[in-house]
Amino acid sequence: MQNRYTGDIGDFGKLGLLRQLNRSGLSIGVNWYLTPDETHNGDGRHIRYLTNDKFRACDEQLWSMLGQIVDSDKRQVSELEHPDILRATFYSRILDFTDANKTERQILRWEWHNRAVQQLQICDIIFVDPDNGLIVPSANGTPKSNKFVLPFELAEYYRAGASIIYYQHKARRPDEFYIEQNKQLIESGAFPAAKSLGLKFRTTSQRYYFFLMQPQHAETIIYCLKRMMDTSWKNHFSLL
Repeated sequence: MQNRYTGDIGDFGKLGLLRQLNRSGLSIGVNWYLTPDETHNGDGRHIRYLTNDKFRACDEQLWSMLGQIVDSDKRQVSELEHPDILRATFYSRILDFTDANKTERQILRWEWHNRAVQQLQICDIIFVDPDNGLIVPSANGTPKSNKFVLPFELAEYYRAGASIIYYQHKARRPDEFYIEQNKQLIESGAFPAAKSLGLKFRTTSQRYYFFLMQPQHAETIIYCLKRMMDTSWKNHFSLL
């Protein structure tokens, strides 16, 4: 996540999903995987949904509040951390690798992750929001690795008793690639007894949300998702 994305169509989808899970009674934690803003592309400009009533129909309150943030030009993640937008515990520390060598990056990440685990340990569901999703071999250990989540980070949250939702950006690969990637994560043995499913957000820049659910949470989470798919959100999300 980068501050410049705040209020775009991606936020509308992810927050809409998490607001549905608020109804479950399970506590939610959010690690934004916040990184410094980049300027080399136009990402974050997907805000035309704020003039489209088909999105308003999904969650009018959220649609309106995000519109106010964009219109006021206060596009900062901190603006999303309001209980009227989402009742959650947030971890917003920036993971910044600027000018750090490989060893320094490893230390910075370890300290950053440990603080996140401590802050979110009270939560039943933890949502992680890296720019790109699961780490790929080409990014491992590089300055760009802060845009990915590492499997051991997900495993530590799960081992502490939380169900996990992780964001996955869709690049030029078919759905099957990301489904298999998630399957391999499950089969690694790091998520014993986990129940898994995926949601695809089909609108504008496509993206996925993969769930690694604790057995005691799975029925409640699945019920919330089924209820969501009975609303206008069904025009934008599909179950994988």
